[in-house]
Amino acid sequence: MSWLAGCCADMDGVRLNGPSCYLRFEFMGFASGTPPSMTPLIEPSPPVAVPPGAESSSGKKPKICALLGAVALCLFLLGVAFLCYKKRHGSLRHWPRKWRSNNNTKRMESFLQHHHSRRYSYSEVKRMTKSFAHKLGQGGNGVVYRGSLPDVREVAVKMLKEAQIDGEEFMNEVASISRTSHVNVVTLLGFCLEGSKRALIYEYMPNGSLEKYTVGNGGEAAGSGEERSLGWEKLFDIAVGIARGLEYLHRGCNAHIVHFDIKPHNILLDRDFRPKISDFGLAKLCTQMESTIPVSIAGARGTIGYIAPEVFSRQVGAVTSKSDVYSYGMMVLEIVGARGSINNAGFNSGASSKYFPQCLYEDLDRFCSSACEIDVEDTELVRKMVIIGLWCIQMSPSDRPSMSRVIEMLEKSAAELQLPLHAS
Repeated sequence: MSWLAGCCADMDGVRLNGPSCYLRFEFMGFASGTPPSMTPLIEPSPPVAVPPGAESSSGKKPKICALLGAVALCLFLLGVAFLCYKKRHGSLRHWPRKWRSNNNTKRMESFLQHHHSRRYSYSEVKRMTKSFAHKLGQGGNGVVYRGSLPDVREVAVKMLKEAQIDGEEFMNEVASISRTSHVNVVTLLGFCLEGSKRALIYEYMPNGSLEKYTVGNGGEAAGSGEERSLGWEKLFDIAVGIARGLEYLHRGCNAHIVHFDIKPHNILLDRDFRPKISDFGLAKLCTQMESTIPVSIAGARGTIGYIAPEVFSRQVGAVTSKSDVYSYGMMVLEIVGARGSINNAGFNSGASSKYFPQCLYEDLDRFCSSACEIDVEDTELVRKMVIIGLWCIQMSPSDRPSMSRVIEMLEKSAAELQLPLHAS
C-alpha cells in the first residue's frame, strides 16, 4: 500500500512485485473475454465434490453473494488504507527504487504540489547567485552557493548534482523540511525543479558549519595561549540547541523525522552562532515515535564515525530515532575534542592504542582539566558534555537516552550525572 501511494495514484492499471507480495489492478479484464466487472481478485477455492442432485440453484446464491461481499470488503479496505496513507505520508523514501527515475517528472510535479515552499525557475536561481559566482562549499550531493532574493535577503543555494537522476534526496529534503518550523532547524525558502536542474534555497548562515569550530577538527574553539573565537559556554549552548532541534524532529513535528546524518558539517550557525540542523537528504519520516524504521543494511548511508551500529547490524538492535542519538553523542565528543585530541601531549600520550571511550572512562578528570586549562566552570561544562556523549554512544539503542532525556541531562549539573556502565 505504501508503494501505491508513491507511484500509482493516477494510473489505469499497475502491477507491483515486492519481496513477498504481488499486487495487480486494472480497469480492464486481466484476460481477453473477461468482463471487467467480474474480474476475479482472488483465486476461487477448489471445487468440492457433492452428490448428484444435492446442490440446488438456491444453494449457490448464498455462496456467490458471500464471495462477492468478501471481494467488495477487501477492495473497500484497500481503498481506505491507500487514501489514509497517501494523506499522511509524503516522503519519497517509501517509493520503490525502480520508480525513482528521471522519467517520473510528472509524478514529482504532482508530489511537489502538496508542499508550499516557493518554486523558482533555473533562470531565477542563476540571477540570485549571479551565475553561481560565490561558492560557499561542496558536499557529496551538491555545491552550495551564496545568493540573494529580490527583497535583498541573503540565501544559500544548494545545486544538487545531476548524477542524482532519481531525485531521491531532492524530494526527500523538500518533503522533510517543509514539515518543520523550529529555531534550530534550517528554513527551506524555496526550490527549483527544471529538467535535470534541481536546487534547494535556504536561509543564509553567515558563520558556516559547526565543523570548523570543533576542537576535534582543529578548530578555534579552544586553543592554548590563543584567543578563542568560541568559548566553552558557547559550545555548550550549541550542543543544547542541536539537542532541542533533534527532539523537535523526533517528537515535536507532525511527521516524526529521523535525520540519519547528524554531524558537525550538517550543523549551520547563524549570525548569533545559533545552531540549525540542515541537509535532510537521508532523512526518514515515521508514523509513530520510536517506531522501527525499514533501512536496508546494503543501502545504509551516512558519515563513517557517526553512523549508529544498528544501521549496519540488526543484531545490535532495531533502527529507530535512537540512531540520531548515537550520531549526536559522537558529535558532542567531537565538539569537546574527545575523539581527535585524546592522545595529545596535554592529556595522555600513551593512549594512542586505546579506543577513545576507554581513555575517557580511565582518566576523565584529567582530560577535562587539560581541555579547559584548569578553569573550574569550563571543566564542569566539558565534563557534562563528555558524560552525555558517552551515554548517547552506547552500543545498544535501548541503553541510549531519548533526546528529551538528553535535554534533561544537559540542564543538570555535572555532579548529578553518572558515567554509564562500561565493560572493560
